[in-house]
Amino acid sequence: MTTPVVGVLALQGDVREHLIALASADALARPVRRPEELAEVDGLVIPGGESTTISKLAALFGLLEPLRARVRAGMPVYGTCAGMIMLADKILDPRSEQETVGGIDMIVRRNAFGRQNESFEAAVDIAGIEGAPVEGVFIRAPWVESVGASAEVLAEHEGHIVAVRQGNALATSFHPELTGDHRMHELFVGMVRENAAAGSL
Repeated sequence: MTTPVVGVLALQGDVREHLIALASADALARPVRRPEELAEVDGLVIPGGESTTISKLAALFGLLEPLRARVRAGMPVYGTCAGMIMLADKILDPRSEQETVGGIDMIVRRNAFGRQNESFEAAVDIAGIEGAPVEGVFIRAPWVESVGASAEVLAEHEGHIVAVRQGNALATSFHPELTGDHRMHELFVGMVRENAAAGSL
């Protein structure tokens, strides 16, 4: 197939790092700020940042409903840190007026691993990724309290779920884009390719 076009929701957070990682994983990476840009991508990354701010900006830019529609329709989507919160069907402790895109049957706890000054790195074994563990950067990271029957747990750290997949939706508590290891992005770009190939059959 042709090179997949993968967007990065560019409202807030570490957009540039994701664009670089996606390009390294052989995707055509583009920032997405408007509904018409969302319509042109084969998959989307929702980056880390501040989930309440991302939620409000997505609503302000008219992206929330188009995002929900594309995710429901099966567009591959990958959320990291705040992006994981955005993909949760339920947040345990939401801020007022905080909305999510949904797409993964999981309950997420915001800032579960602590405040900014409690950030850390840890090696994480991810199901489906061969070789050495992935180096995870945890910054005010959430964890998953529980998942439904349709969601698959890909990784845990210290007994807490930190990576989940449900169909074409992928989420991690940590920031893989902040390391030189792009295997998580390669996994996601592979999901985008598979989805595009299935759609062309």
